[in-house]
Amino acid sequence: MIEVEVRDVAKTYNPGLFKKNVRAVNGLSFKVNGGEVFGLIGPNGAGKSTTIRMVMGLVRPDVGRILFRGKELSGTSFRREIGYLPENPYLYDHLTLEELLFFAGRTSGMEKKEIRLRAEELVERLCLTDVHARPLRTFSKGMLQRAGICFALLHDPSTLILDEPMSGLDPVGRKMVFDLVMELKRQGKTIFFCSHILNDVERLCDRIGLLNKGCLVREFSRNELLQINDGLLFLETRILELVEIEQIEQLGGRVREFEGGHLVAIPTEEYFSLNRYFEQSGIPVKGGRSEWLSLEDLFVEIVQEQAR
Repeated sequence: MIEVEVRDVAKTYNPGLFKKNVRAVNGLSFKVNGGEVFGLIGPNGAGKSTTIRMVMGLVRPDVGRILFRGKELSGTSFRREIGYLPENPYLYDHLTLEELLFFAGRTSGMEKKEIRLRAEELVERLCLTDVHARPLRTFSKGMLQRAGICFALLHDPSTLILDEPMSGLDPVGRKMVFDLVMELKRQGKTIFFCSHILNDVERLCDRIGLLNKGCLVREFSRNELLQINDGLLFLETRILELVEIEQIEQLGGRVREFEGGHLVAIPTEEYFSLNRYFEQSGIPVKGGRSEWLSLEDLFVEIVQEQAR
């Protein structure tokens, strides 16, 4: 089942008098299937947050359609099924976390007992128990981010839309949120999120869309990323001469530029013949690598190609 569908959507902003209009999103189409984790990545200003706001019905597209479970967005009733974390969550800072979650639960139609039990569960899971009675204005950036996640998950939504969920979190907080998202994925929740932390996107997502200048320029699955690296060894070398590259390729290897040198991908069955060639040619191996192309490598490669 398709949970969220974006069809040929475009959005232009007018930044003000005598300023040129900004096309934030241009002819964007993609689908998020039920029960999957879909990540939207892209450089700053690519249109990710605008896309999320349109999916939430907070901003209307100029053209195109956005559907939630096959129906056009209308009214606000569909939001009962969605937990939303904006990029910069605004939380009432004079309230305590306990008061905020009670307010959020009541506006979502939850019963008092249900709010209390669910709030206790989330606050404990995100390690906020010791501060739940403190005003939010005393929270650090990372604590506010975790409080925003509690806010988004309180009514146990079936679909989560998260804009930069790891923003402001230290390594411990990132792991905490990462593990929580993995648990929600196992529960069959649909998760659509944007993030600049590509390592987390690569590990979490079933499918990934790359947005650049308002357009979806590439979409790939996690399996595609894994297949790029399947059955190969990766060795870092110095800068190779053209004749050396040609010889390595004749022996079954692949070569690409990498961090001031070259990276050589070697099929496991060709390891000994290529290793012998390295020794005979005096090519030093500077180190190993676990992958030919990471998501970050692909991201940089595609964005730079688009800029040419």
